[in-house]
Amino acid sequence: MEKEETINGTVEDIIYNNSENGYTVFSIDNDGDEVVCVGTLPDIHTGESVKLSGSWTMHSTYGLQFQVEYYEKTMPESIGGIEKYLASGILTGIGKKTAKRIVDRFGEASFYVIEEKPERLVEIRGITYEKAMKISQMFIQQNELRKTMMFLQKFGVTPAYAMRIYKKYKDKTMTVVEKNPYKLADDIFGIGFKMADKIAAASGFSPDSPERIKAGIKYILNEAALDGHVYLPLNELTSKTVEILSVNEDLVENALRELQIEHQIWRDKAGEQEQGRVYLNIYYYAEVSVAKKLLELFENKGIYSDEYYNGLISKAEEKTGIELAEKQKEAVMEALTQGVLVITGGPGTGKTTIINTIITLLEDEENKIVLAAPTGRAAKRMTEATGHDAQTIHRILGITYMDDDSRRQVFDKTEDDPIDADVIIIDESSMVDILLMSSLLKAVKTGTKLILVGDVDQLPSVGAGNVLKDIIQSGIIKVVRLTEVFRQARESAIVMNAHRINNGQMPVLNEKDKDFFLVKRSNGFDAVNTVKELITKRLPAFSGCDPFNDMQVLTPMRKGQLGVYELNKYLQETLNPPSRSKAEKVFKNYTLRQGDKVMQIKNNYNMEWKLYENGYQTDAGLGVFNGDCGIIEKIDNDDETVTVAFDDGKKVIYDFMQLDELELSYAVTIHKSQGSEYPVVIIPLISGPPMLLSRNLLYTAVTRAKKLAVIVGLADTIKKMIDNDREVKRYSTLDYRIKNIYDFINQ
Repeated sequence: MEKEETINGTVEDIIYNNSENGYTVFSIDNDGDEVVCVGTLPDIHTGESVKLSGSWTMHSTYGLQFQVEYYEKTMPESIGGIEKYLASGILTGIGKKTAKRIVDRFGEASFYVIEEKPERLVEIRGITYEKAMKISQMFIQQNELRKTMMFLQKFGVTPAYAMRIYKKYKDKTMTVVEKNPYKLADDIFGIGFKMADKIAAASGFSPDSPERIKAGIKYILNEAALDGHVYLPLNELTSKTVEILSVNEDLVENALRELQIEHQIWRDKAGEQEQGRVYLNIYYYAEVSVAKKLLELFENKGIYSDEYYNGLISKAEEKTGIELAEKQKEAVMEALTQGVLVITGGPGTGKTTIINTIITLLEDEENKIVLAAPTGRAAKRMTEATGHDAQTIHRILGITYMDDDSRRQVFDKTEDDPIDADVIIIDESSMVDILLMSSLLKAVKTGTKLILVGDVDQLPSVGAGNVLKDIIQSGIIKVVRLTEVFRQARESAIVMNAHRINNGQMPVLNEKDKDFFLVKRSNGFDAVNTVKELITKRLPAFSGCDPFNDMQVLTPMRKGQLGVYELNKYLQETLNPPSRSKAEKVFKNYTLRQGDKVMQIKNNYNMEWKLYENGYQTDAGLGVFNGDCGIIEKIDNDDETVTVAFDDGKKVIYDFMQLDELELSYAVTIHKSQGSEYPVVIIPLISGPPMLLSRNLLYTAVTRAKKLAVIVGLADTIKKMIDNDREVKRYSTLDYRIKNIYDFINQ
């Protein structure tokens, strides 16, 4: 994009306007030249004088255009400008003829009459008193929007965000911003503490303001949640707040007290943190809720003898023709007798066989079984492995209406309308964070069996919490840990090396006729070129797999030469190069192109999706979630939309304002790959920070591969990762709460 320029002119024509997001295409008269302009200008009207800041862009169809980033405008003052404004259709009830009559009658005072003396409009033929009042009201609202947009732009708020703010607060916008700009961070999706802090500084707010410090504390706790923490120790939270906000500790303590009184945070001193822990309320209550419900379900024990259940297992073995190992029999027995069960184990340890046996037995007993997983890909894998329909947890909970600017999720299924099931089996449970587990358990009715299946040695959830590990560490809930790798799985070097890595041993590399390889490279430049060569030439020839659909690059990092940002640029150029037949959209520092692989990177509970089969719509709903992957099917630069066809068949239309929710996904972080499985996985490993080069990160990456795993890099880096068994500390207390509530109940 070219450097920013400023142009002036009078709005001649509104070519296109999207009333929902304010995106507008219009033309101005710039010293006799017609200039086509585009941008988010929700309140622009014919006849207005405008000063526009932005840059020139070349549209593939419409040629040279001016992309507006910021704008200033004034109401027209000339007779001609006033008439053109009134005739533009902005005020319902005033057409071209009526606009001319008003201007002929009142001249330059026309706007004054409409706003201050609307009863005089009845002097104009065709305008009744009621119509005059409506015209005046509309004019005042438009004027209010104009003033508000200009007011917000003074603080550096872009028109797109200004539109969001105005839609939330309407005529109270200026009052809200002047009184407490930090409220924007709570109420408006996409406006965080940093943006609110800039607005506050520009409007003269004191750096020591209690509202600023309270907002800063919530920002730090929210950032901690993004790193997986349910709480922060008091001393760590205090020191971070002092450092980031440059305020003293006494003010932080005062702000903490106010937040506690306002029921926005929870503080306690139980457990190992003698100085205390500080939670955002939503996470504290989620942990307590999960602990209570797990213990409630835990009480639902089997009522028959072991002989009875052993007989059922024998029948299932006869029916399926599969003889279960002792540990597998134990898992099935516990599934029949326990109210809550955790089954954990690595690849090849028979988790799928156990799930299928459990389903067979419980269906024979006429139990209604619901299967679910955290992501669409994991649910699809579960369906393929069991032959029974599995859905995402979000789907079985059913997402209902949620206000556009709210961050809270609202589900149909709750305590009042629980999931209709006798047994619920959740696969890939290590991916479930504390908020999702809380919502799920609220919708599980008393007496329902809950079976959590997953690999506790994989990375924890992307969201806050360490749910599966905490449940296991509590020592209260029954756990069956599978360790035996079965014969068929032992033939795979991927499976055996995954277990070697998990046990702290180096993998066996480059065995002939195996599925696990190291391609030695010692620097990032060579590694990138090798990854490209592997994807386009060597691996398709070796494995017969399709470069675009069957191969996935996984990397520990987001930044750097081997991070997702740079790798995606290289791989996009290789796998989906520019073409005159493919529409594009430049967004921030990358380009989205028709045909690109993309990933949703945040939960959006409002996003509408539609499901199609054979060209016909078969379903529709709300909700697209962090980690969902798909292909860009269409980019419409006129309507400012991008259509994505996701892996599970859903199609979603994104407004250009929502593109910060999408990323290219030719390469993804190992963390984001959880719950997915790919025929071929390529892992570039040269170097990186110790916290990102850990054993469970490597283990997770390798276990994503189904047919072939290729590491590009250094054996020394692999060894360092295996030796680095230090897990990044996650602050969570679910295990403590389970034990504490259990002890209280049983004292």
